[in-house]
Amino acid sequence: MIERAAVIGGGSMGVGIAHAFAAGGANVAIVEVDEERVKRALASVAHVFERSAQRGAMTPGAAAEAAARVSGKTSVETLPLGLDVIVEAVPEIPDLKRAVLARCAAREPHLLATNTSGLSIDTLAAELPAPGRFLGLHFFNPVWAMALVEIVLGERTSDAARDAALALCEQLGKTSIIVRDAPGFASTRLGIALGLEAIRMVEDGVAAPADIDRAMELGYRHPMGPLKLTDLVGLDVRLDIARNLEKSYGARYAPPRLLIDMVAAGKLGKKSGQGFYDWATGEARPIGS
Repeated sequence: MIERAAVIGGGSMGVGIAHAFAAGGANVAIVEVDEERVKRALASVAHVFERSAQRGAMTPGAAAEAAARVSGKTSVETLPLGLDVIVEAVPEIPDLKRAVLARCAAREPHLLATNTSGLSIDTLAAELPAPGRFLGLHFFNPVWAMALVEIVLGERTSDAARDAALALCEQLGKTSIIVRDAPGFASTRLGIALGLEAIRMVEDGVAAPADIDRAMELGYRHPMGPLKLTDLVGLDVRLDIARNLEKSYGARYAPPRLLIDMVAAGKLGKKSGQGFYDWATGEARPIGS
């Protein structure tokens, strides 16, 4: 049973993972770089629990109790030694992740995980003092609505760490799959291929983003189209992943010029208010509608 946890990074993924821990009964600290970002992350978690209560998914009392299990810190070094698990959820920048993971490892957690969606677990583990305790836990956005977690095993991940990760996912009410450490794992490799092709179709003028998404939702029963999903994940995140996969698999994962230009223009999807959809009201609307 996981009782004490920490999540490094208070972005959309970090907030979602912290929410999952608290909903699963654990006390969890979100670590961000300053007090203002900590406050925003805690407010975001509280808001998700409030909405759960409003929908009737939780009682108001249970939602308040779960939200109270989430705290904030501004430094990894202030985390207690020997936490049950620390999950790193910072941006997909290898040097940044390695630096953060090294600081986390110094806190000697029983299980250390990265939420990377495509970076090599073995590469990230190379300089860690206890690589047997390290693996990937790839959650999906929004975490509170997505049931899947990819457990990604490195060459040196121990059986004990694998079993702890399986038990953790069960505690959080998630369905897990186990994959080996290959670029893009299972879901990202397939999902990015579909998303990049959808962006190329927009670039080529084949159809509007909403119509491309509708084709996949109705024709192939995808719960969400690839362009709306790209907006939710973040165009900048998808661009980083595509560039990393291009290094491993070649030109088929080369990011389209449209994606590069949109990120350069600050059109990052829901978090910036505009991507392939207009998110000004918090809900996706076709551009120009």
